[in-house]
Amino acid sequence: MSLPRAKLVKNFPGCPVEATLTYLDGKWKGVILFHLMEGTLRFNELRRKLPAVTQRMLTKQLRELEESGLVSRTVYPVVPPRVEYAMTPLGLTLKPVIQALAAWGDEYVFCSPEGRELRLASDGLRAPVAALEA
Repeated sequence: MSLPRAKLVKNFPGCPVEATLTYLDGKWKGVILFHLMEGTLRFNELRRKLPAVTQRMLTKQLRELEESGLVSRTVYPVVPPRVEYAMTPLGLTLKPVIQALAAWGDEYVFCSPEGRELRLASDGLRAPVAALEA
């Protein structure tokens, strides 16, 4: 199991892009934040929005987002337990970043039954995106 970049280095990275990415590292964190921008969601609601993620991985990614202060977790003392996740005020500051990623994906990434493709903006050509398939 790989550790997030933030846990691999003792000192905080110097580059602002690298520093920001340390909090978004992980295959599902950006997607989780994208869905939480809509509002508070319960754990199973998030699972339904991310059918390809395992319960273990979703829990791990949510814990890391909570640890970094981007997501809050509220447990209600009822039976069965009800757990809700929401973006914190700090997490909401990432909203323009997540929206920019979504806009770029809408513009340049195309999904088809054969896989995902990236359309080059300059000439409208499409090229397979092998990195997205991994």
